[in-house]
Amino acid sequence: MMVRPMFRTRAGAGLGAALLLLALDVPAARQPDSQAGGDAQAPGLQIHFVDTEGGAATLITTPAGESILIDSGNPGDRDAGRIVDAARQAGVTEITHYITTHWHSDHVGGIGTVARTLPVRNIYGHQIPDPLPRDINPELMAAWRSLSPTPRMLAAGDTIELKGRRGTPRPVIRVLAADARVEGEPAGAPPVVTCDDGHEARPEDTSDNARSLALHLTYGRFDLFAGGDLTWNIEHKLTCPHRRVPQVDVYLVNHHGMDSSNHPALIAALAPEVAVVNNGPRKGAEPRTMETVLKQVGDLGVFQLHRNVRPGAINAERSRIVNDAEACQGLPLRLRVDPRGDRYTVYVPSRDAERVFQSR
Repeated sequence: MMVRPMFRTRAGAGLGAALLLLALDVPAARQPDSQAGGDAQAPGLQIHFVDTEGGAATLITTPAGESILIDSGNPGDRDAGRIVDAARQAGVTEITHYITTHWHSDHVGGIGTVARTLPVRNIYGHQIPDPLPRDINPELMAAWRSLSPTPRMLAAGDTIELKGRRGTPRPVIRVLAADARVEGEPAGAPPVVTCDDGHEARPEDTSDNARSLALHLTYGRFDLFAGGDLTWNIEHKLTCPHRRVPQVDVYLVNHHGMDSSNHPALIAALAPEVAVVNNGPRKGAEPRTMETVLKQVGDLGVFQLHRNVRPGAINAERSRIVNDAEACQGLPLRLRVDPRGDRYTVYVPSRDAERVFQSR
């Protein structure tokens, strides 16, 4: 059963609900709660894309009451405060699982501050290069190493199995890439692969971006791909010479939407219904990437945390941009998956508007 995505303000929820029932042709009792903002909902999976203004922090809560934080934004109080605010709105009092996709400051910088307010129970990352390259801040790494308990270093093919709750699917996070290697890649494979698909390899990226964890979250029929700041050649290896990524519902756009990432072959292989760009007003959401994403996904499914204010920028339709002004409140984008994983709702709090999609 296919569902045409709908976008509506919550003020018009009465008429919108009636139209949605007609579109779905199912009884009202089976509809998910339309309160995508997070209050008084039936237990499902909730995702908060926290605004770190060009960094990354994604908070996920599960029906079993676990919480997953993927990345923690920039150092200082601003991003950590926004993560803690999102946690409080979601009823989270501790972080069950904290995952750093890679060691750049806009992804790992806030965890020390967050951990002073919210206890962190399990910690994950990829192998720390030794010696540290110049693009990794040694002070931030010292703060990360001081966290308790002892971190688990993830490799491609590893999984994080989360608790289930009766009557709902069990969420699973699988690592599709780590340390510049992809799942199933044989030992000794070359760092750069060229396939006869019209996409040339780029010079090898030796930064920690290329070593990012690429994560695939599944919950029933719903799934999400989050690849940190993964860059061009490793993205290509996820599709060439063997396709190692599934089609997904939601793509958290790699590297804030920068053109050094977001290989067209990867985006085509993922074939997402929704793309979320965690860009800042002057960082990310670059033209080639936005053109590729809009062409693949369509304007109805592209959401941005910020409007790109730079000259010549290509942006999603304004109603799907959470923070419009450069100086803003830093509101998050919220996504809620219904308890069975059949449908999900994307909610833009600054517009008090939502769009409903069906999981594939």
